[in-house]
Amino acid sequence: MSVQPRPADGYAGDVTATQAWELLRDDASAVLVDVRTDAEWRYVGVPDLRELGRQAQLVEWSQYPTGQLNPRFLDQLRAAGVTEQTPVVFLCRSGQRSIGAAQAATAAGLGPAYNVLEGFEGATGPDGHRGHEGWRADGLPWVQP
Repeated sequence: MSVQPRPADGYAGDVTATQAWELLRDDASAVLVDVRTDAEWRYVGVPDLRELGRQAQLVEWSQYPTGQLNPRFLDQLRAAGVTEQTPVVFLCRSGQRSIGAAQAATAAGLGPAYNVLEGFEGATGPDGHRGHEGWRADGLPWVQP
């Protein structure tokens, strides 16, 4: 897997959604943490890892509807099985919030922590809508809960 290293930014690096899938497929200890809000999981969908025999861990980085950072974020990561030796891949809507999550995990000694570039549905495209890039656009499995 080719990673865009980001140690100066405080985390292991950036990966594409497809590279994240490959890491999860090839390393049974790797964990995918979707850091979007509960509302996003419910209305937009979540990565479906059943083909790999596991599920994405859903841990809000910021809380809906206030936008406040989740004060239990690191505790919830640990409860999800993330340790000092667990490769952890963070995913958000467009690859921005997941950078903060990767930095926080790294600062806490967890990981290595990676950020999924373009996230679950990417930035707004020329048509004013999301979904042209990221996890779903790459054709990776996802489900609407």
